[in-house]
Amino acid sequence: MSVDIFDLAQIVDDAAHTATAIAQLSEKNEMTLEEAYQVQASSIDRRLSRGEKRVGMKMGFTSRAKMVQMGVDDMIWGRLTDGMLVEDGGTISMAKYVHPRVEPEVAFLLNAPLSGPVTPMQAMAAVEAMAPALEIIDSRYEAFKFNLYDVVADNASSSGFVIGPWCPPDMDLDNLGVVMECNGRPVQIGSTAAILGHPGRSLAAASRMAAEYGETLEAGWVVMAGGVTEATPLAAGISVRNTVEGLGSVGFHVEA
Repeated sequence: MSVDIFDLAQIVDDAAHTATAIAQLSEKNEMTLEEAYQVQASSIDRRLSRGEKRVGMKMGFTSRAKMVQMGVDDMIWGRLTDGMLVEDGGTISMAKYVHPRVEPEVAFLLNAPLSGPVTPMQAMAAVEAMAPALEIIDSRYEAFKFNLYDVVADNASSSGFVIGPWCPPDMDLDNLGVVMECNGRPVQIGSTAAILGHPGRSLAAASRMAAEYGETLEAGWVVMAGGVTEATPLAAGISVRNTVEGLGSVGFHVEA
């Protein structure tokens, strides 16, 4: 029996919109990866119908270790809307999330569209600026338990993103130090090399993967390159800051 794309999209969208935990979709639905992305697209359409605007794309599973952990051989991706944007230095409430976690990232701002297979060099040629970033991920599934199809349907767990100061795209990103702090204490330390060896490879993969589902990365969009380290759980009263060598810092606070 085929899955009901629109019904499942309503379930995951309602879960995100009301910060309510839900059972794994895969417990009662045998989805293909293509169907999981259809559920994701339909759930984002519901956001757009409420007035949000599409502003970009996020990449996930951009480390070999994460691919092995999830038993996959490729990355996943999700869609970003302006409703997910958290201002640098801004404040979020735990009440809006189910299992919120944060991971340090690098973000790209495109000045030209990207579509289909491109090389990392071609992908970087379409970049107007890059910035230190943070992604707030929030699986809506009970007990933070899910499989590949569940997470894709749930917009690859994307829930919020924070962008720091935009910098010219002339710095080599292949091995920049990254430190994420919570309340001034380092909790994650890594290198941009953890993102496929170079974040530009993630951007090239984003172009390829979006095209497989009939999408183009548009000029003006933000592309989140993927987590540099594992994610850290959030809690009330925490202040988070990500500093990327040469690019600067970005942060936000969680209400006490």
